[in-house]
Amino acid sequence: MTAVTEYVLLLDDKLHISGTMEKSRVHTASTPLHLAFSCYIFNAQNELLLTRRAIGKVAWPGVWTNSACGHPQPGEAMADAVIRRCYYELGLAIETPTLIDESFQYYATDASGIVENEYCPVFFARTASRPQPNKDEVMDFSWISVEQVLAGVNAVPAAYSPWMVEQLQRPLIQAALRQRIL
Repeated sequence: MTAVTEYVLLLDDKLHISGTMEKSRVHTASTPLHLAFSCYIFNAQNELLLTRRAIGKVAWPGVWTNSACGHPQPGEAMADAVIRRCYYELGLAIETPTLIDESFQYYATDASGIVENEYCPVFFARTASRPQPNKDEVMDFSWISVEQVLAGVNAVPAAYSPWMVEQLQRPLIQAALRQRIL
């Protein structure tokens, strides 16, 4: 089977698409601003699926993070990209994702010098399935209560991806999480 080349959508300083770049070339010490997304997946018990990034990942290998992340492909609707990536990374069919925070943007550098520079809308989704992780993407996973996730991130933020730590501090995301707790 031939590998499919994935792309990222490059953004200008006004967050307009300004071009594309192969995903395999974009994450470096000088990563350009590009479009991405983060998804938090919940089960029927309102537990949150945390994933541990595979050790072979270019950025933040072995770090715990939100359920799934990815990049929409040229011409792909964001919700379709979220559904596609959740299936690719986790083997999960999810319900239509809900946009929670459309304005999240971050810049972070990992220990190896790789930079993430993303405009990254945040979604919540539900699943009734059990994860079947793609080992190239996810080395471990755990269903955890929202309260435990927040306590862990507050106690040891360095154990989690910087985007997840920042996302969980945002008022829109905190409000949406509180609805899951009640």
